Amino acid sequence: MIQKSDVSKHILVPKHSKTSEKEKKELFEKHGLVLDNLPRILKTDPALTGLDVNEDEIIKITRASATAGTTIFYRRVV
Repeated sequence: MIQKSDVSKHILVPKHSKTSEKEKKELFEKHGLVLDNLPRILKTDPALTGLDVNEDEIIKITRASATAGTTIFYRRVV
């Protein structure tokens, strides 16, 4: 029997988390964005396993970098 693994636990997959409505509002105001400006991530993306996301929610991706420290990216769920 093949066991399905949770890729979100892999060492090379950056941390994915849902943003709150407050964070979403601050992001849009600070950068002058609208939802359609954000890059997309599929609701079925394996990295979102266990997050229970819905369309048009914003995902915060936190990556560690040896040269840049910590970088944050945002994606819109489609």
